[in-house]
Amino acid sequence: MKKLGGLFDIEKLEADVAELEAKMLKEDFWDDNQSAQASIQELNKCKLEKESFYQLEEGLDDVMIGLELLEEGKDLELQKELETKLDLLNSQINEYQLSLLLSGEHDHLNAILEIHPGAGGTESQDWGEMLLRMYERWASHNGYSITVIDYQNGDEAGIKSVTLEVSGYKTYGHLKSEKGVHRLIRISPFDSNARRHTSFCSIDVTPMIDDSVEVEVNPEDLRIDTFRASGAGGQHINKTSSAVRITHLPTGIVTQSQSNRSQIQNKEQAMSLLKAKLYQKEVEEKEAELQAIKGEQKDNAWGSQIRSYVFHPYSMVKDHRTNYETGNIDAVMDGELNPFIDAYLTWSIQEHNQ
Repeated sequence: MKKLGGLFDIEKLEADVAELEAKMLKEDFWDDNQSAQASIQELNKCKLEKESFYQLEEGLDDVMIGLELLEEGKDLELQKELETKLDLLNSQINEYQLSLLLSGEHDHLNAILEIHPGAGGTESQDWGEMLLRMYERWASHNGYSITVIDYQNGDEAGIKSVTLEVSGYKTYGHLKSEKGVHRLIRISPFDSNARRHTSFCSIDVTPMIDDSVEVEVNPEDLRIDTFRASGAGGQHINKTSSAVRITHLPTGIVTQSQSNRSQIQNKEQAMSLLKAKLYQKEVEEKEAELQAIKGEQKDNAWGSQIRSYVFHPYSMVKDHRTNYETGNIDAVMDGELNPFIDAYLTWSIQEHNQ
């Protein structure tokens, strides 16, 4: 009978579990509490994957036995039961395979998602607000929570910029697919001549690193400014200058927070964002060096959009990396992003293995 071992490396998973369990039995295991906690988390993750694997294999065995029984004689009730089991098993296998794709070093962390409208004034700022609503709907559909760290109103409509922390199960692993330039083509509601306009927004996604990652920041490299907080629709408006903006002078990276009423809390949050961005910058620079060694060059310029959203003259959303597309643009704008995310995860693994 065919097993699932051909799809997943169960031997390596079992070896990892055995190695981690042996490590926990050593006398000096708790000498480094931070390392010990990381090992425990990794062991729990491996055990969960191992348990899920064998549950899937048990389900497959159950279906195979049912098929053998069905071959012995026609049984409509058994056939209907097997069809139900097969649909469930297929769904479980797809979910398990997706969980294996979300195995990057930082995939389990929360994500910082930033929306930055491009040139175009009201047009692009309105597009930024549309994307904000899309990600809010996606988070709601999938059980994630969103904290607004920074919100800058548009001049007439929409937003100038938004920074969100999205929290939940492997949030960064899911949202990393969204990093890049998103292009909108539509008949502008702000154009009295009803002309077609093209707008751009840049989405930046960064893992919210935890205490296990150390990032050193020299205080002399920082410029810290405070200003009066203001939010969407007049929310979170304070009479004091509680909002904080931090500029990292060597790199030019700027982070700010105005979600808390306390200046101290906003400073801590802005500093956490800065450390996450500095760490991500270092990771990306190392990846760029490896690509240069391999002779690869990936264009991340403003004009190289990752996804297009076309409202006119037809309806389509297309990801230019994976070529996945759909004509149901209303569903996408209502947060139905998982097919795009799944396609990206599969594509990124194939790219990595080439």
